[in-house]
Amino acid sequence: SHPEHLYADYSFSLFLGVCLGVKVSQTPVEVFRRPGEKVQLVCSHEKTDYPLMQWYQKSPGDQALKRIGHLYYNNKEHEEVFKTHFNISGDLSGEKAKSASLFIVDLKAPEHSAVYYCAASFAH
Repeated sequence: SHPEHLYADYSFSLFLGVCLGVKVSQTPVEVFRRPGEKVQLVCSHEKTDYPLMQWYQKSPGDQALKRIGHLYYNNKEHEEVFKTHFNISGDLSGEKAKSASLFIVDLKAPEHSAVYYCAASFAH
């Protein structure tokens, strides 16, 4: 048997996005993990005056984007339903390129198998 068949459905997929002409890079593009493991997703861009980054989850078969939370300068906020397994980390202050991470811990199948998006902007 091939062990990847045990968890191939639990993918955490990311796609490159464009926000107001700003290239937002998300890495890794796609990652596979077993339930119980953790993953770090990173979003970065070069727009030095965009101090807000929001994270969203889109589950398979669900048209809605669910908001996980945001990072504004170095203040983070999580939606209540995502507080247990999700942690947004980073510092978007200062005149520099921006980067923030979304950590997902103790992965659960299938509810964490989804496409994750980040969006950068100037303010709320």
